[in-house]
Amino acid sequence: MTKKSNSMVIVVGASAGGMAALKTLVAQLPKGFAAPIFIVNHMSADNSGEALVKALSESSPLACVQAHDEHAFKPGGIYLAPPDQHMLLEKGKILITKGARENRSRPAIDPLFRSAAVAYGNRVIGITLTGYLDDGTSGMMAIKRCGGVCIAQDPEDASYPDMPQSVIANVGADHCLPVSGMGALLSDLLRRELPESKEVPEDIMIEAEIAKRVLSDLPSVEALGEQVPYNCPDCGGVLWQKEEGSILRYRCHTGHAFTSSVLLAQQNEKIEETLWVALRMFEERQNLLVTMSKNENKTAASSISQRAKDSQVHIDRIRAMLKATDHDSHGKEAR
Repeated sequence: MTKKSNSMVIVVGASAGGMAALKTLVAQLPKGFAAPIFIVNHMSADNSGEALVKALSESSPLACVQAHDEHAFKPGGIYLAPPDQHMLLEKGKILITKGARENRSRPAIDPLFRSAAVAYGNRVIGITLTGYLDDGTSGMMAIKRCGGVCIAQDPEDASYPDMPQSVIANVGADHCLPVSGMGALLSDLLRRELPESKEVPEDIMIEAEIAKRVLSDLPSVEALGEQVPYNCPDCGGVLWQKEEGSILRYRCHTGHAFTSSVLLAQQNEKIEETLWVALRMFEERQNLLVTMSKNENKTAASSISQRAKDSQVHIDRIRAMLKATDHDSHGKEAR
């Protein structure tokens, strides 16, 4: 049994290279477009977001605004997540929350996608565009599990292919194509009939509620997975591991969430920070020992000089590790 695909919603996630891709996307949408479009584009907390609003407004005949809490939306509107806040959907309105970062981002893509899946089920069309790592993959899986449609930008068309590649590999895109072809596809999807909606899985509802409440709690995360011997790199709390197909995800009880790729990247950053602190301390120690050796008698000076030389051994080792970290970082950027 089918029903008309009215009241559809379109959710879009983008990161690095996102402005150009989003401009190309919205430029294809005609005046009178029959669905609202909600966009999360990763940005720094001090970014006002005005440049993106202006760029999309100039590229599209549709009205483009930055969303606010309790914002009622309508078909044909483009709604952008504000900086340093998550954008979530409920039936007929937008919620803006200051919840914990997910995948090191706020706004993050997963909370938007997940909330849309809970509120609108099989009436959701999710789109993942260019970006690093894999924010949006878990949210897209929620959309698929609730009967929605998954669209991924062709990785060869993406400035940074990580995000669409992750969706294709771990979720399975219903449609994979360049951004330039998405306008026609969306218009076609809005004319199609949909199957009956599916029941929302409990784990998706729990995670959507965590984002909505801003803070998590122990019973919620314990219902999602098993506690593991890792610490949250954002708050130091214990992490729980959740398996979603081939994806491993982690949550702490305060609400921070990571995919395994993002958690590893965050750990690498913390290791590098620690190495720089250690390097500074060893260099300061060596400089102090050299200064001390100049004011001591010959026997004491010889012992202090040897300790300074020992410090140089540690300094050289730390520098080698930092060079290796820098090499890995450049390798990541080159991919």
